[in-house]
Amino acid sequence: MALLNALCAVPSMESLESHQALSKQFAMILDFVLAFDDLKMTNPSIQNDFSFYRRMRTREKSFANMEEHTVTNEVANRMSMFYAYPTPMLKMLSSTVSTFVQKNDALPLEHTTDILSTMANLCRCMIEDSNIVARFQQKDTVMFVLRVMVGAIILYDHVHPVGAFHRKSCIDIKGSIKLLKEQPAVSVETLLNALRFLLSVPTLAKWSSYEQAKILDSPRKR
Repeated sequence: MALLNALCAVPSMESLESHQALSKQFAMILDFVLAFDDLKMTNPSIQNDFSFYRRMRTREKSFANMEEHTVTNEVANRMSMFYAYPTPMLKMLSSTVSTFVQKNDALPLEHTTDILSTMANLCRCMIEDSNIVARFQQKDTVMFVLRVMVGAIILYDHVHPVGAFHRKSCIDIKGSIKLLKEQPAVSVETLLNALRFLLSVPTLAKWSSYEQAKILDSPRKR
């Protein structure tokens, strides 16, 4: 909350320029959240494994003498609910940002949405520019930027009144998805799935299934 307060206190470009360290920290949070959910989505058996652990824990009487060394029932229940979501970390983050917007009515909504749309568009422009990509010193930087872009799009979609996929959105959503589809499928499939499954309720209500298929499920560039 404090991080968002600092970043959203002034217009987006001024904030990103004057709070570069905080902007980087926010980008790193988005990267971690998407990377965590990537692992979760590529390991679907984790919930079944945790359910098995809970059953064995209940049956094993010896656990009663090891309470301080094991997960408590309360924590286990919370973990089970957490892992029930396909992308649990992003679900929690989007809920947190939505709560931040609702509780800070004095803060102009445009400051929050502009920060998110500016970050998403900057990330897209960086990857589209081959000269910038050529200067990346680590090969994982491209995925870092793509995860930040997708995270910013989803957060924008949850806090903006008309969502990220509306024609009046400040985010070039078609360009962003086109950019994702130009990357190796194995690297970005979970990012595309996050866009499919984590749309806000207003967006799902206004966005027809035909439009969804047209934008997200169109053939990849060969």
